[in-house]
Amino acid sequence: MGGRQATVDRGGGGSASAGHGGARQDPLHLALPHRRLLLGGQGIYRLKFLDFASIIESVGEGVTDVAPGDHVLPVFTGECKECAHCKSAESNMCDLLRINTDRGVMIADGKSRFSINGKPIYHFVGTSTFSEYTVMHVGCVAKINPQAPLDKVCVLSCGISTGLGASINVAKPPKGSTVAVFGLGAVGLAAAEGARIAGASRIIGVDLNPSRFEEARKFGCTEFVNPKDHNKPVQEVLAEMTNGGVDRSVECTGNINAMIQAFECVHDGWGVAVLVGVPHKDAEFKTHPMNFLNERTLKGTFFGNYKPRTDLPNVVELYMKKELEVEKFITHSVPFAEINKAFDLMAKGEGIRCIIRMEN
Repeated sequence: MGGRQATVDRGGGGSASAGHGGARQDPLHLALPHRRLLLGGQGIYRLKFLDFASIIESVGEGVTDVAPGDHVLPVFTGECKECAHCKSAESNMCDLLRINTDRGVMIADGKSRFSINGKPIYHFVGTSTFSEYTVMHVGCVAKINPQAPLDKVCVLSCGISTGLGASINVAKPPKGSTVAVFGLGAVGLAAAEGARIAGASRIIGVDLNPSRFEEARKFGCTEFVNPKDHNKPVQEVLAEMTNGGVDRSVECTGNINAMIQAFECVHDGWGVAVLVGVPHKDAEFKTHPMNFLNERTLKGTFFGNYKPRTDLPNVVELYMKKELEVEKFITHSVPFAEINKAFDLMAKGEGIRCIIRMEN
């Protein structure tokens, strides 16, 4: 914001200010991911959380893509539109704004825009959405249809789009094909939804928790496999069910064994496996080279291969046209005053997404 620095009093000695090259937003709705805790220290205090929808309150000097009053989805990864990745039709891994869990400051000047009692509070993966106001690089906000309800589309700024895009953009299942989805958490359910939208005729959910199976039917799953119910590798079970293997698989757990199974269960000649889950840093992926020579394809994906600013508005339009049923992902909604209830639900793994309403 250059010489027009703006500071918002958040009470208790805290403040959030908009700086050069940033966009400050008035957050309205926060989606709390279930089955995943985003708490814990990294040596410094941070404003955390990801899934979010908001309205631009003010913009910094030189920001022209968005303006006060615009409805946006803040995203943990960005799109500068200038680097080789942004200019490539095949990549969404922006050189400038790719997710960085260690940075904690604004790119322009290396400083935080948050403080409490004079001490800095650092940014979290470029979003810091657990706040009434946040400051972000303009490349990390996607301008969306102002008619889209923010208390619904807020869930599209992270995990749901990741799973959806993994199927639609990366696996690309042909109409009438068979797809296996490993892991039926929120991202896996979104992958199943993506396979449904793409026209897959069989969607096989693979999970160790059978209580998720009935819920997964709402997202297009037609069959289910619990690996614990079989005395043979699950890839063999799937091959027997599908006359040699599935056409596509999407792995959403991050478990290295599930990743190997997802690859080895696809049909030779044309099968494609897509890895979405993030494995342990020391995990090793081991499979026989013949699995590749027999023309199976293994792919990885980041945020469903969506370019945030370019593609997320189109994902929102899928919802507006009733082609994407976002409401199925929202199992709870609470005001900020009941946030402890939301954390309890998350800790118990109950539900998919809980909306926290930032009400005055």
